[in-house]
Amino acid sequence: MEETKAIIINGVKKKYRLGSIGRKTLQRDIQSRWALLRGKEDPNSRIGADSGLYGQTFMALDVIDLEINRGEAVGIIGPNGAGKSTLLKIISQITAPTEGEIDIYGRVTSMLEVGTGFHGEMTGRENVYMNGAILGMTKKEIDERMEEIISFSEIGEFIDTPVKRYSSGMFVKLAFSVAAHLNSEIMIMDEVLAVGDMAFQQKCLDKMREAVEVDGRTILYVSHNMNTIRRLCKRCIVLNQGKIIFDGDVEKAIALYMDRSLGGDGVNIDLTKLNHGWQSKNQKITMEHLKLVDKTSAVYEQKEPLLFDLDVQLKEKLKDVQVRITLRTDTDTGLGTSWSNDIDMSGLEKGTHVIRCKMDLSTVAKGVFYISIGIYQKDEIGREMMLDHVTRAFRIEIPGTLDWETAAQGNIRFPAAEANVVS
Repeated sequence: MEETKAIIINGVKKKYRLGSIGRKTLQRDIQSRWALLRGKEDPNSRIGADSGLYGQTFMALDVIDLEINRGEAVGIIGPNGAGKSTLLKIISQITAPTEGEIDIYGRVTSMLEVGTGFHGEMTGRENVYMNGAILGMTKKEIDERMEEIISFSEIGEFIDTPVKRYSSGMFVKLAFSVAAHLNSEIMIMDEVLAVGDMAFQQKCLDKMREAVEVDGRTILYVSHNMNTIRRLCKRCIVLNQGKIIFDGDVEKAIALYMDRSLGGDGVNIDLTKLNHGWQSKNQKITMEHLKLVDKTSAVYEQKEPLLFDLDVQLKEKLKDVQVRITLRTDTDTGLGTSWSNDIDMSGLEKGTHVIRCKMDLSTVAKGVFYISIGIYQKDEIGREMMLDHVTRAFRIEIPGTLDWETAAQGNIRFPAAEANVVS
């Protein structure tokens, strides 16, 4: 059986102890521990972090059983915090499981974070040799692939520059080129392609398809871009709270992932049960509930405005607050964003308040749309800073037909442009 398998995972668990270590240097770890022992605030903690979490445990992966065949392109999707990156790190042998066993049949190249596996003081060329040596390749084998790696990465004039001077896009281009061209049977990719430009993303997807279909390599691909999952993968795994909740057809996996990200009955949505991301921890304001006003279902006519009440928990008085409303398609492609006017909440007491929001839908075509909601506050120079955010908080549908073709002209029709003959 092992001859047809690339990866076999049995009963894998990964437990983390929150807030204990991990400040990147021994000095900071000692500072954090000494502050904790004295009952003081951690000088290295992120602003807004809850020091009461120290010592608690978090199960990032909770009994994962999985088999990946050779030559498969498998997508892995799920909300933030579902365990996707942790699973890839275990497969890449960057971290060890707390329990369980994992068998890898072949050499692994991975792109988990921008710059992972690169030494900043070494040049791009030197890092290529280092990564090849780690995979057990000889200098001659690496030399034979060097020009192809440099050409694909599109950073030829910078290949002999220390990579600490590279931009994030340059890092991604070289890292992907190394992973794609060095000898490995398994490629592991985690969302980092989002950093690159669109043309390079397309080239990477084409290269990964070639690696599977022509070279017979195995690919594990994590992304929040459902279109790239569709274009690359024949099988998709959905993770949620450290567990596999689906493993199979790509379209069914995407539908399950999109629907499970919603809460309530479609009209009344309990936002406390949805993923808010780390930004919401002990922040100034949090969203708790959303209700579509005067609706028994989330079906709208084109000329009908989107009107909803947003229950928020105000933890301190705020000025210059804005609500951000983002429409996304059922393929998880962003269509557009609407910002509210500034809201002054400085005169309100702490506690629960209701913000009524209204958005014009007259330029939106028929279809099913997912709505992401965020609360932001402008800083002293006018930048919008996120206070709370829920991706795909609810879903609406606009049925019927319109006077333009959505396939050719898109789901949003902007106001008419003006054109004048000037000579």
